[in-house]
Amino acid sequence: MDTLTVIQNRGVRLGEQLIADGLINEQQLREALERQRQTGAFLGETLVSLGLVTPAALGRYLESATGFPFVELSNYPVNLDLARTIPEHVARRKSLLPFAERPEGVCVAMTDPLDLAAVDELSARFGRRILPFLAMQSDLMDAINRAYDVRQKAQLVLDEMTETPATEAELSVDELVGLAEDAPIVRLVNGIIAGAVTAGASDIHIEPQEHQVRVRFRVDGLLYDQMTIPRHHLAAVVSRIKIMASLNIAERRRPQDGRFTYRDSNGVEYDLRISIMPLIYGEKVVLRLLEKSGSLAVLSKLGFFPEQLSTFEQFIRRPHGIVLVTGPTGSGKSTTLYGALNRINDSTININTIEDPVEYHLRGVNQVQVNPRIGVTFASGLRTLVRQDPDVIMVGEIRDTETAEIAVQAALTGHLVLSTLHTNDAPGALVRLQNMGVEPYLISSTVIGVVAQRLVRTICSGCRETRAASLATVEAFGLPMREGRPPLLATGRGCAKCSGRGMRGRTAIYEVMPMSEPLRERVLQRASSALLRGQAISEGMVTMREAAVRKVLEGITTPDEVARVLFSEEI
Repeated sequence: MDTLTVIQNRGVRLGEQLIADGLINEQQLREALERQRQTGAFLGETLVSLGLVTPAALGRYLESATGFPFVELSNYPVNLDLARTIPEHVARRKSLLPFAERPEGVCVAMTDPLDLAAVDELSARFGRRILPFLAMQSDLMDAINRAYDVRQKAQLVLDEMTETPATEAELSVDELVGLAEDAPIVRLVNGIIAGAVTAGASDIHIEPQEHQVRVRFRVDGLLYDQMTIPRHHLAAVVSRIKIMASLNIAERRRPQDGRFTYRDSNGVEYDLRISIMPLIYGEKVVLRLLEKSGSLAVLSKLGFFPEQLSTFEQFIRRPHGIVLVTGPTGSGKSTTLYGALNRINDSTININTIEDPVEYHLRGVNQVQVNPRIGVTFASGLRTLVRQDPDVIMVGEIRDTETAEIAVQAALTGHLVLSTLHTNDAPGALVRLQNMGVEPYLISSTVIGVVAQRLVRTICSGCRETRAASLATVEAFGLPMREGRPPLLATGRGCAKCSGRGMRGRTAIYEVMPMSEPLRERVLQRASSALLRGQAISEGMVTMREAAVRKVLEGITTPDEVARVLFSEEI
């Protein structure tokens, strides 16, 4: 019988107790229960992830229910040398981590302190008494990631490597292959990739500079320095990556693109897209990480407000027309489109996509990869897809007039077309189509609605706290005063869980604009983006600025983060 079963068998109604003690209200409990049904996580984990309860507050209830002491590892100085005496695969498989030593025994954080077999195994390994502590699953996994941080292993590999005697230009292809196959180089490159996976990075940047090579990871949209590599190891590192991606190891003057698959210590596969660009100090490498088995986007979890989600779902349930998602590069447009396809995916309809690249494989969806080398472009691929008896077509991006015109014709002939555009707001998409040469009457006849979006970082649930907003923030964002006092806003103090940043994870800010009859008339009149925007706002459209302010007031993100992401004129 595990610990959570004990909690249930003792009749502990966690939600009711938290309501009775005034820590949450009934609406928050309903929200948490709905999220729990979607994720299958323990209710306590869900409450913490939503920022409704702190781990410390929840720990008191869990201690009372289970009889085991509770530990929050993100706020505890874990003894790393002690933790690493347990093999990483054992720590992850059994969800446990030794974190401290006391005279009476070894303290071990566990998600299931009643796992007597694991306790006995640890006791035999240490030759001492084991003191089980109850830990939250997410907190424990974060601690395990920190304890077995392979970035530190990569640095250890560097310490044992010898300097390459020749410069990059002097090395022959055979010498480069030999360096790339050298065991320390293999471990170094694998360590960098594994470190990025552990850190939850989306990209790895390996950047040659005058005297050294800088390695940075992009985490939650921002780049962070991770380590430096001696300049003389650059050729070997780049050559190793070229071999993994089946690229031309002898080509050092032209850009190259490739991809390969990486499997981490847990057996999870990642698809890595590689871009190599020659710079003045050598070749720069950028690796994009995509988890192959990553869970598909769920629209309700992306950041839509309920009324926005309802409107967007009406868009994608229409039998024909065009739905556009707009925003700059890296704003989450593709994720929103994948969420839409995931929502409407059904065996009774034929869904086809043409993408560059295909980031996630969707079961039951026919996906085409753009390949200009053999003549498969968005336009040519879309022209073929129209003849494949489709019901729904997703075009990764409308980049040119030809693609736009084919998409419009597909919508006119009874297909639902989903695509993206690079514009700053929703009304701007209609003007952008006109600038691409699409006639206003065609835009008016086919566009169902437009969604604009940005991504903002969310406040870390492990160190979330509230403080009164400054008067400058109240004035800049137009925040409401409460009884003459500024509102309380959430912020992240910084903890081990978020690497001291106070922010962890991201959510989207949306602007959803349905095409009303007055908007269609203004499009026919070739109205400017400003006039279209004014019309949409008069009809009740929630702008990105308004959506951002709501997320600040709800304690999801901070004013500084919103100011960083949105344009200054929108603040």
